[in-house]
Amino acid sequence: MLSIEGVDAGYGATTILNGVTLDVQAGEVVTIVGANGAGKTTTLRTIAGLIKPTSGRVTFEGQDITSLPAHEIVDLGITLIPEGRQLFPDMTVRENLMMGAYRRGARAQQHETMDHVMELFPRIRERLDQHASSLSGGEQQMVAIARGMMARPKLLMFDEPSLGLAPIVVAQVFEAIGKIVAAGATVLIVEQNVFTTLKAADRGYVLENGSIVLTDTAEALLSDDHVRQAYLGI
Repeated sequence: MLSIEGVDAGYGATTILNGVTLDVQAGEVVTIVGANGAGKTTTLRTIAGLIKPTSGRVTFEGQDITSLPAHEIVDLGITLIPEGRQLFPDMTVRENLMMGAYRRGARAQQHETMDHVMELFPRIRERLDQHASSLSGGEQQMVAIARGMMARPKLLMFDEPSLGLAPIVVAQVFEAIGKIVAAGATVLIVEQNVFTTLKAADRGYVLENGSIVLTDTAEALLSDDHVRQAYLGI
């Protein structure tokens, strides 16, 4: 479904990604793990069209999307749930969700999609008319995920979904991601919480200093000595 080939990218004169190559097959849960500053968020922002690579290529369902603007990439079916939720704080939960349905392919089915996300996140139903700023961190993360799903994406990308959340809420977030995957979604997750995300994934890539240094099944990476020592403290 998604292929990144030899991508270099960064900000201004600063190169963050160096020859990054990875792929995501339809129906998979793939994770990119690594330390803070490794280039994980930059990878997602490059896929989403928010950063243009200086070299390399990004393709989605066989189409070269390397130079497409972000709104056209969303229209093709790629949605990014950003780090820190980034909700509209003075808008209600309902209004935030409807903002997620602006994609052309999602508008006609927005009410059906709303019913679906309410089933996945029943607590959100109780908060529909509250301002997003009044919610707890965990509730805001659920709204951010639901807003992303309102776009009816083919590929859903998560940037640090556990950031700043209590362990019990992290478990709830990953449980929700599991339900989304069970419903047929394809997921790419960037996460510092290596153990939790590898337990949820099919395959993983380890990103260090802007380069992929390891790739394997999630199970194999959990057993890898380098991963255990560098990221799990074992």
